[in-house]
Amino acid sequence: MHVRYTERQAGLKATAHQLYKTIAAYEEQCEENNGLPPEAHAAVGRAVLDSGLQAVNMPAEWGGAGLSILEQAIVQEELGRLTGALWDMVWRPANALRFCTPQQRERYLIPVIKGERRDCYAVTERDAGSDPQDLSTTATAVDGGWRINGEKWFVTVGDHADFIILLAAAGPEGAPTLFLVDKDEPGITMTRVPRFMHTFVYEHPEFTFTDVFVPAENVLGEIGQGYDITRSWFTEERLMIAARTIGAAERGLDLARDWAIGREQFGAPIASFQLVQGMLADSAVDIAVNRAYTHQVAWEADQPGTDRKSLHAKAAMAKLSASEASGRVIDRCVQIFGGRGYDRSYAVERLYRELRVDRIWEGTSEIQRLIIANELIKRGTGCLQLPQA
Repeated sequence: MHVRYTERQAGLKATAHQLYKTIAAYEEQCEENNGLPPEAHAAVGRAVLDSGLQAVNMPAEWGGAGLSILEQAIVQEELGRLTGALWDMVWRPANALRFCTPQQRERYLIPVIKGERRDCYAVTERDAGSDPQDLSTTATAVDGGWRINGEKWFVTVGDHADFIILLAAAGPEGAPTLFLVDKDEPGITMTRVPRFMHTFVYEHPEFTFTDVFVPAENVLGEIGQGYDITRSWFTEERLMIAARTIGAAERGLDLARDWAIGREQFGAPIASFQLVQGMLADSAVDIAVNRAYTHQVAWEADQPGTDRKSLHAKAAMAKLSASEASGRVIDRCVQIFGGRGYDRSYAVERLYRELRVDRIWEGTSEIQRLIIANELIKRGTGCLQLPQA
């Protein structure tokens, strides 16, 4: 077993770190204005293309960066250091778009890869959150396609995206199905933009769909495949959340360590106080252990023949552990900064607010625990083991 970065992986990490530093220049502007102006989006878009890290999850032959899951995790870890969720400006098309037909790919996916379009994923509803199967949004077959009616909540990037990957119950049997829906179609209304506790460069609006016509060729995948496609997206996205929260925690620890060394109270640097040292040490442990496990699971995801059910549980473990550990780290960092840690002009305060959602979206911590327990009950402790050679 070789546990070290390859030359390629180290290069990707360095490139991602440089992109992080470029985008970080916009953090305070994003915080102060609850977003960024078009010229900032354009400048960041050019920087992303220059870095070669656009669409890291898409094949090179389609114009993406063509990275493995482990390589994506390495990149996402560096981008996770950004506040204002500016990491989301380095676009990663939804994995579901891999299921595009050739015609759909040319119209939707290729422009997203090039940074010319932006997608968003609409799954959650008023009564369909942790249980996405409780769908009320319907798709009724009509001549030439489908008629969509319903509402979607918390559609991240929904304000910026120009098309929606929408999950709806199709036909009289209510088959869960994904549709590609252009946002400017008649009958689509952005009804509310919630103000969440974090500052996010994009918004998470709510939409209603009233008799929205979607042509038959805009079904993504097959009728009834909606849950299966979405589950595959969840597995990879949970690993990316784990990676990003680790990066955020490491940035917080960097800042807290430097602050503790330079800040003096009672005639000495606070880093000399054992209670502060304990917080620094516990934070280092949380970061190191979760990075190692996240990288392990990401590596397993790249191996041919990996058991997908076991991988699903392992991704849940990585997301659960890393998101909760990173929340503990940032809480300690705020404490080390004292009153300044509660000031929005300091990155640790922004990270404190932003990391909280990682225990909620893409499956709450409680849902991750159920996934893990279900795997243990049904199949034993195999999900705890390293794969055999």
